[in-house]
Amino acid sequence: MSRTDPAPALAAPSETAPLGRVLVKRPADALGSAEAGAEAGAAWRELGWTSPPDPESARREHEAFVALLEEAGARPVFLPAAPGTGLDSLYARDASVICRRGAILCRMGKEARLGEPEAQAEAYRELGVPVIGRIEPPGTLEGGDFVWLDGRTAAVGRGYRTNEEGIRQLRRLLEGDVDELVVVPLPHWRGPADVFHLMSVLSPVDRDLAVVHSPLLPVPFRELLLELGIELVEVPDREFDTLGCNVLATGPRRCLMAEGSPITRRRLEAAGAEVTCFSGREICLKGQGGPTCLTRPVTRG
Repeated sequence: MSRTDPAPALAAPSETAPLGRVLVKRPADALGSAEAGAEAGAAWRELGWTSPPDPESARREHEAFVALLEEAGARPVFLPAAPGTGLDSLYARDASVICRRGAILCRMGKEARLGEPEAQAEAYRELGVPVIGRIEPPGTLEGGDFVWLDGRTAAVGRGYRTNEEGIRQLRRLLEGDVDELVVVPLPHWRGPADVFHLMSVLSPVDRDLAVVHSPLLPVPFRELLLELGIELVEVPDREFDTLGCNVLATGPRRCLMAEGSPITRRRLEAAGAEVTCFSGREICLKGQGGPTCLTRPVTRG
């Protein structure tokens, strides 16, 4: 990766404004040569994947996904292979949070992912994006647990990947950037080994539209979303595991989602959204990480 032109000013915090620069990582660079072949078996089991990804199929799926990002106007920035990172670094969102002033480096709740934030720090340096702080031990915070609800309101999930100390540090680092940081208690669901994040049950699609799985939403948080004027598109139980809740907005009411959630897609389209589906068997379903997980938007708007 090389910096070829000056980085634009960071957009006001948004999950749904038109995508600009976005960090992504190729499956081959996430897997790494040291984890190829038989050694990959231990890696995917440790990280909670349902089965190891097929390298060639994963490459094709990811290239098709990146092409859709580019068609939507995004400018992908490819994270290189890096020491201390593994298969889960494919899911670029989790290692950092973006605010008006720059990037905040997370501290991962999974020990096997602890090297990912520093790898992203190098990418931000090359892009000219300031790193304004980082989560320090014993705090943990993952980007999949952080969502902008509007330009001055954000939500953070308190679960097995993000702890109280991580949230305390995040609140301090976001001083002046938010009027309210809503802490959302996450359910135990399938336990500490699962990959559950706040964004497992919530994906904004426009400033007033979001995909949700209400059975796993705390009542006060669901009520807050409605109070903010956000229309909720409900994901049925049978489409939760096919990542119906994991929808990436490439712009207002324009989104990408993995194939396999036709009911959610129809409900989104009925709400006025333009939905593009892609094959994600290898890069999404096996690791339970959809298009929001595969991307760390740096600029929007």
